[in-house]
Amino acid sequence: MTAAQPGRRSALLFDLDGTLVHSLPDMAGALNTLLDELALPVLDLDDIRLMIGDGIPALVHRALEAEGRAAAALALEEAEIVQRFRRHYRARLTRETRPYPGVVETLGRLRDGGWAMAVCTNKAEAPAREILDDLGLARFFDGLAGGDTYAKAKPAADPLLGLVEVLGRPSAETVMVGDSPADVGAARNAGMPVVAVSYGYRKVAAEALGADVLIDRFDDLPAALDGLIDGGP
Repeated sequence: MTAAQPGRRSALLFDLDGTLVHSLPDMAGALNTLLDELALPVLDLDDIRLMIGDGIPALVHRALEAEGRAAAALALEEAEIVQRFRRHYRARLTRETRPYPGVVETLGRLRDGGWAMAVCTNKAEAPAREILDDLGLARFFDGLAGGDTYAKAKPAADPLLGLVEVLGRPSAETVMVGDSPADVGAARNAGMPVVAVSYGYRKVAAEALGADVLIDRFDDLPAALDGLIDGGP
């Protein structure tokens, strides 16, 4: 059991998509519904996986780029296309989305061990909150920052620093846990250590993320935190 140690590490910030939950099937379903609506070919799941990580506008823009089409060529503003995607996605947020193996049990252990925890995602706050509620994960967290909660989203430090204020814990006692360059970059910008999961959604290899610790399974997290407390960064 990893217990928070005052003055060392006592708070955890978690990315959502690709870290806590496997949301690719629902995002891909919404995106392909949108593309079909625009009379564009649908994309493979593996292609969409590589487009996730920087929020919905970036996902939609990358999908249009992959199709070799600009919004202007469709006689639509890209902002309108993004709103169409949001409507399709909100209709199926948790149809297939589920926590990764070990997430529920491990979050419970960490919570019982005294860790303060929050979610820091580039997904908009409202759908992120709905996902946490629907999947029974909200009970573990005392804070949530979406991509629209603060002036800047990850990899900026703003949401991480905002959440440590919400949690009432210093940034020096906080660890970021994520799966992408945005998560690692945000942690570095906030002066926090970072644990990365080797699964998830990103273009670069997990080993190239530059995290302090890399884990293959979510339930490896307590041991990784022990290492950070006992002598890591």
